[in-house]
Amino acid sequence: MTDAPGAVARAYVGLGANLGDPMVQMRAAVAALGHLPATTVVGVSSVYRSAPVGYLEQPDFCNAVVALDTGLSPQALLAALLAIEQEGGRTREFRNAPRLIDLDLLLHGDRVVDEPDLTVPHPRMVDRAFVLLPLAELDPGCVVPGAGALSVLAGAVSAQPIERIGVLAPG
Repeated sequence: MTDAPGAVARAYVGLGANLGDPMVQMRAAVAALGHLPATTVVGVSSVYRSAPVGYLEQPDFCNAVVALDTGLSPQALLAALLAIEQEGGRTREFRNAPRLIDLDLLLHGDRVVDEPDLTVPHPRMVDRAFVLLPLAELDPGCVVPGAGALSVLAGAVSAQPIERIGVLAPG
């Protein structure tokens, strides 16, 4: 898909953290997203607690989803997300390691991107209640390109334990 110059897309970014003070780090990440060029934060889901995936010997995660209207391309937005993670102290010791902050580009309009360093929609989002539940708060009618309606996808992960624990109020 080719966007016209200056076109704005609705993008969704997953936030996660399980080290330090996750609520503070996630709040800082939302603020940083709001300072990106050609980008406006238009919604933030509730925060949910969920068990870690993959590497299990770590604390539970706090997760949320942020809705953005952005003129950035998926590649430029991903680069900005990686920079925000680095500024927030993110390190990558191994896959699914504990982290101070994690930002995942989930969706970028109706785009499908399959490049070596970027896959949109996020390839594992449809398997994770901690992504689908907060996304459903922001866009219950969402359709994930290539996967289907969010309402159907969320039903498929409804047995995964997840708990709403609050909101990312400014602070």
